Amino acid sequence: MLKVGVAGLYRGMTFVNVFGKLPDCRVVAICDQIPERAEKVGREWGIPGVYTDFDSFLNHDMDAVVVATPPAFHVPQSVAALKSGKHVLSEVPAATNLEECRVLVDAVRASSAKYMMGANTNFWAFIEAWREIVRQGRLGKITYAEAEYIHDIAELRRTEDGKPTWRAFLPPIHYCTHSLGPILSLVNDRCMTAVGMHTGSNVDTEFGTIDMEVGLFRTEKGAVVKVLVGFSVVRRPGFHYYSVYGTRGCLEKKRDGEGTIAFFDDIPHLHGMVEIPTSTVHRNVPAWATSAGHGSAEYAMVTAFIRAIIEDWEPPVDVYKALDYTVPGICAHLSAEQGGKLVEIPDFRK
Repeated sequence: MLKVGVAGLYRGMTFVNVFGKLPDCRVVAICDQIPERAEKVGREWGIPGVYTDFDSFLNHDMDAVVVATPPAFHVPQSVAALKSGKHVLSEVPAATNLEECRVLVDAVRASSAKYMMGANTNFWAFIEAWREIVRQGRLGKITYAEAEYIHDIAELRRTEDGKPTWRAFLPPIHYCTHSLGPILSLVNDRCMTAVGMHTGSNVDTEFGTIDMEVGLFRTEKGAVVKVLVGFSVVRRPGFHYYSVYGTRGCLEKKRDGEGTIAFFDDIPHLHGMVEIPTSTVHRNVPAWATSAGHGSAEYAMVTAFIRAIIEDWEPPVDVYKALDYTVPGICAHLSAEQGGKLVEIPDFRK
């Protein structure tokens, strides 16, 4: 029985739900800075350890910790958990600046525990289907890809009494992991250089919230990747979009729902895009696996984390891939703040 603790009970409720329903796991401790929230969740789920202090929470008897707190806490809390010998599943992004990245890598290398970043979009069923298509060679060499994550989160940028939350100050491209993760995972690539630009603050100007930010990246294997992220926009509903171009074909996610359209040069007399029935939901998963609201991605992600621990595997999104998906956004924002200057992206494997 894997004993799990969850820190941060806004996003963290997804993990309380998933871990709490798996037969080989038990959520034994939770932590949140709002006492009433922690106590309520503890009562409703029958969780014995209820904390508001992270250090006290870490002293609870448990095997793994989910870090679902705001981004500024991801590295310090992950490092503290790793030093205490606990496995870590951290929410995205892995870090907020380049200095934190080295601290995180050093902590992972020094610990016998597993570290994984919760890149949930990597675990969508249609992304897994795309990976198989690429593996089969049907796209040829990947030359260009783009992704967009557009989501108006006006209600999340302020508390009920009007105070700004961390989301009011977030550079949008720092949250590029949902876009870059799936793209880079198709061919196991990483970004080498970044150019960034942003719109400035035009929609929600009280705290200077950046509307939208774009990053343009060159990868190690020579592809060009464009990522657009925007959270202060006049557009609903939110959406994720992906498209990939190769020397033999292309794949594109529909903007208006699930499903993939594609073109392959190995289909004779094909004169237009064809539809491939894909979904965000995996086959043969429990009915409750879709309750997190992202298809069955969270279910697949959590079960992959558990298998990495139990079977002593390297997690599918280890610390180096976590930084491959995170650091380009940090560098793209540095570029945007310097008028679009080209910025080299460090490789923390070295």
